[in-house]
Amino acid sequence: MTASPGRPEPPARSAPSGADAPDRPIRLVIADDQELVRLGLRLVLEAHPDVDVVGEAADGVEAVRVVGELRPDVVLMDVRMPHLDGISAVRRLVADATLDPPPRVIVLTTFDLDEYVFGALRAGAAGFLLKDASRDRLLEAIRVVHAGDALLAPSITRRLVEDYARRPQRPTSSANRPEQPVGGLTPRERETLVLVARGLSNAEVAARLVVSEATVKSHVSAVLTKLGLRDRVQAVVFAYEQGLVVPGEE
Repeated sequence: MTASPGRPEPPARSAPSGADAPDRPIRLVIADDQELVRLGLRLVLEAHPDVDVVGEAADGVEAVRVVGELRPDVVLMDVRMPHLDGISAVRRLVADATLDPPPRVIVLTTFDLDEYVFGALRAGAAGFLLKDASRDRLLEAIRVVHAGDALLAPSITRRLVEDYARRPQRPTSSANRPEQPVGGLTPRERETLVLVARGLSNAEVAARLVVSEATVKSHVSAVLTKLGLRDRVQAVVFAYEQGLVVPGEE
């Protein structure tokens, strides 16, 4: 693990926002080949009592080792790193049977390139965030993926679906769908599916439907179970394939 000898003391910690702060801090590892980036992220995140930065790594190989030793809840993973790139590191972490469950990984990069976005999500990352994101957005992302949700911005969601649509064989083929899958959803579950497919987070869906986030999580879980889908990404693809959402519509 990369140490930070003589680093300045972090600023006074502010209270977590919302009533859903975890009972214990979210254990976090930062993987980035730039020391100043790691230090900056640490100082920002350690100002919040619900986040505990337990380790750092300067390349992908070190990231895999540090995660295996420290078993964090969430990893911030840069893409471009020496020895082993971030996407390959994510793939190794997801495939590691000794990590049960594996940590939730947010790929954090300067470059908003499709090859990075899709590569990260296919490798098993829970989210993708640009380094110019605000402090609040970064904290929200960490809390969202720690809660078990995927972090997909609407623009990334649309590009992801368009990418899947170009494939000759799609993961959610008609041969694998249960009969009349959409008809098995309640009206509110169907509405939740449409909003998720448009890239809204649980908090945003809750605000739109005027319900609690816990209710939204219950609806999402029911949708995945009834439709036999693995995660929110598959739910997004399914919604577009079924015509519940039209590409490009707001």
